[in-house]
Amino acid sequence: MEHFINLWDTMIEFMHSINFTQIFNWILIGLFIINFLLVLSIIFLERRTAMATWAWILVLFFIPIVGFIIYLLFGRTIYKQQIFKNEEFLPIIKKDVETQLEDLKDNSLSFGNPTINRHDQLARLLLNNNNSFITTHNDITLFTDGHNKFSQLKRDIMNAKHHIHVQYYIFKMDELGKSIYELLVEKQRQGVHVRILYDDLGSRTLYYQNFKELIKLGGQVERFFPSWFPIINTRMNHRNHRKIVVIDGIIGYVGGFNVGDEYLGTHKKFGYWRDNHLRITGETVRALQYRFTTDWNSHHKHRKLILDKNYCPEIHHAEHTRNITPIQIGTSGPDEPWEQIKYGYLKMITSAKQSVYIQTPYFIPDQSFLDAIKLVAMSGVEVNIMIPNKPDHPLVYWGTYYNVGELLDTNANIYIYEKGFLHAKTLVIDGEVSSIGTANFDNRSFALNFEINAFVYDKQLAEKTLEAYEEDIKHSTKLTKEIYNERSLIIKCKEAIARLISPVL
Repeated sequence: MEHFINLWDTMIEFMHSINFTQIFNWILIGLFIINFLLVLSIIFLERRTAMATWAWILVLFFIPIVGFIIYLLFGRTIYKQQIFKNEEFLPIIKKDVETQLEDLKDNSLSFGNPTINRHDQLARLLLNNNNSFITTHNDITLFTDGHNKFSQLKRDIMNAKHHIHVQYYIFKMDELGKSIYELLVEKQRQGVHVRILYDDLGSRTLYYQNFKELIKLGGQVERFFPSWFPIINTRMNHRNHRKIVVIDGIIGYVGGFNVGDEYLGTHKKFGYWRDNHLRITGETVRALQYRFTTDWNSHHKHRKLILDKNYCPEIHHAEHTRNITPIQIGTSGPDEPWEQIKYGYLKMITSAKQSVYIQTPYFIPDQSFLDAIKLVAMSGVEVNIMIPNKPDHPLVYWGTYYNVGELLDTNANIYIYEKGFLHAKTLVIDGEVSSIGTANFDNRSFALNFEINAFVYDKQLAEKTLEAYEEDIKHSTKLTKEIYNERSLIIKCKEAIARLISPVL
């Protein structure tokens, strides 16, 4: 007992001898040094725009310790990280791309469709910039309403014979999510291979136990960039925003709808949910299959999905489609050296000769993008931009409102959608070329998230998309300079704050 008392006394004396103030000071000095080194790395090592660099420097200097934590969560770049390895099918894609580039160069590539011939520079850009090979034999259905989209998706799931690949940024186990999940479980029970990939942050209410029945039957489920600690995710700023479904290698879906009851218009805050989504059959499904497989294999080092003829069946044009509808699937992500979808958008806008139609919930592009729109608008091209009147992210909304207000001086038509929440990510030029997918018109979609868009050279799809746009105008208020100039001081302050931090939104 005396031995323990002496030991306790020794420990007390040792604690009294420690200068905690000095230790705390050394910790602070260490944090400030780390903070300073981070600033240097941002300036000299990381690939950022000048505006984003200055924004992070200000954050780290003015709130050094808190800013350091914010940087760890939101600021780290993943440029040059080999997230997606060279898969076995990439040489095939590159061979197709090189062949098509040579044929375009020699003017010997005939698509049987005059629209893509008029926009061969856009096709060449996507081939060079994104390995987006051109497919021609495709059928497309445009969905603008969640009920219609998910009803068709459920029918396609029920008819699946070999596999179902599902990838969503948001997948909720609410009424809609459960109904789809139950169908997937039943198909897995029938022997159909089911794979689900969801973004861990976007689908933060999901857990593996939600899929235990599917997994028990042999189905596979994976999270993209999972959190290793509760709430904290060190890749929080780089999320997989793609929405892809591939069924039997012959049916593909891509667009803006996630899985959740709000996408059916049942959410009181947002009301009716207006979005654009494509159902595609034909050759382009192979490109969607490649993208899903690459994303899936990035998280499966030992259980990689190997594509064979069952996953990429030969498309018989007479059976699946007789239409000549050229499509390129463009993707982009923070691991890439170029902002591919942004470049596609810019090329479309600067190529427009008559009209530009844009729908987006978030409009916070960089200055080069804004200048491109100003350029075509002041050159006599009709520019139309539609945004929602209901923000789901307040600061992002006020940044959007500021940017469209700036474009009023160029005679651009700005519409505020009033019926519900506008979530469509759509660009149509000259009534013949469309881009529909997951990428918003903001820095997050251009540089931070993993995105996917379909670039479609087809007058019929463009006409249907513009018909829906014209219907949306009936439920919109046109923003004028007079209305914009009458905004309150509070709104002006919100815009100023949003504009200041827009590079990191």
